[in-house]
Formats: sequence, structure tokens, C-alpha cells
Amino acid sequence: MKASTFKITKMDCPSEEQMIRMKLEEFHQIQALEFDIPQRELKVHHTGQAEPILAALESLRLNTTLISTKSSDVVLATYNQQGKERKLLWTVLIINASFFAIEIIAGLVASSMGLVADSLDMLADSIVYGLALFAVRGAAERKRRVAKFAGYFQIILATIGFLEVVRRSVGLESMPDFSTMILVSITALVANSICLYLLQQGKSREAHMRASMIFTSNDIIINSGVIVAGLLVNWLSSSIPDLIIGGVVFVIVAQGAYRILKL
Repeated sequence: MKASTFKITKMDCPSEEQMIRMKLEEFHQIQALEFDIPQRELKVHHTGQAEPILAALESLRLNTTLISTKSSDVVLATYNQQGKERKLLWTVLIINASFFAIEIIAGLVASSMGLVADSLDMLADSIVYGLALFAVRGAAERKRRVAKFAGYFQIILATIGFLEVVRRSVGLESMPDFSTMILVSITALVANSICLYLLQQGKSREAHMRASMIFTSNDIIINSGVIVAGLLVNWLSSSIPDLIIGGVVFVIVAQGAYRILKL
């Protein structure tokens, strides 16, 4: 058994992890994968040579280099999902999907593009978690179809949302309800904080769990941004702060969709 360590500088979220897993699943000599997303590293436990694995990773254009290949007697079970971790991911998925529904309805009622954009960010997270939970053991072609549908669906919604931001910025639209913006965003922030706490309490070193923590931390930042935008809407009596945060988040969602489509 060998353990090859790769540096992948453009691997920074769950979508890249899923992309790599799908690319490497055709290699029967691979026994296990250990992802370290914060350090942008991947350790592959395998038999045979490392060069074909490196070539496959390089084809993803994530700026991959082979750091080292060493002999290893370690037997891992990275592919066997533990029940506790799956329950945690299910919890995060359900919370994200629920707040997608809550925020998009509240955003439309309150005429807030910030809330609508935040809801799509919740949807983006739900899609990634769903891909990990439902498709991880499926056939490669099935995973690609699911990822392709999810990516196009997400990017269409993000594009429509961004165009709506542009339309509202040049037209006369009613002011967003800042109190609804703040209240719903605070609730979403609390929910994401609970998700982050649960994930941290799990103390897992598995890549998909650590990546979930990164995603949830980013959600908390976006929730805070919508809260600040709501305060500015009230203070300035202008819808511009809401449009700005909405536009920024729609771009973030579109970038996430592009990463999913690369699968």
C-alpha cells in the first residue's frame, strides 16, 4: 500500500471535493481518500503508481501537484459513512432546505432581494449536501446527471435574481421591509450557528464534515450581511443596501453553480 499526498490549491469547498471523488472513483487501486480542505491537500491510499492519479487530478484544472509518495500500512475506511456523521449532515441539509423556503417567501413578501439571494445560498448548500448524501454511492454517470441538473437550476435562479436586482436599481420599486429582513436573517443566523455548533461537536476529521463547517461559517457571514443591509435600509431610507447585498450573494451563488457544473 502507498500513500500519495497531493497539493490542490484550488480545492476550497465541498463542490471540489465531490468533483475529485467522482473523478477518482474509476481507479480500483484507490483504497481511501483523506481530504484536508483548509490545507488544500489530498492524501490518496492506493496500490500501483501515483502518476495516473496525478494525471486524472490535473485534468480537473485545480492546480494539482504531487508532494510525496510513501509506503503505508494504514488501513482506512474513508468511504464508509458513519451513522453519526450522516445524521449530522441530514440535520444541516434539512435546516438549509427549510430556511430556503422560509427566506424566499419572506423575501418576496418583504420585497427584499437580500433575503431572496440568501435563500438561494441556502439552496446551494442544500444541493451540495444532497449530492454528498444521495449520490456518493451511485454510479458516476448518475452523479454527473444530478450535478448537471443542480448546477443549471442554481445558475438560472441566480441569473434571474441578478437581473431583478438590476431592474430594481433603475426602476421605482417599493422599499423593502427592513424589519422582516432583520428578523428573518437573525433567525437564519441562529439556525446556521446551531448547525456549526453541531458539526463542531461531532469532532470529525472527515473532509465532507470539515467542508460543511466552512460552508456554514460562510452562511453566517452572509446572514450578518443581510442584517447590516436591513439596518442601512432603515437608516438611509433607501433600497440600495438591499440591492447591493442581493447582487453580491447572487454572484456567490452563481460561482457555486459553476463549480457544481464542473463536476
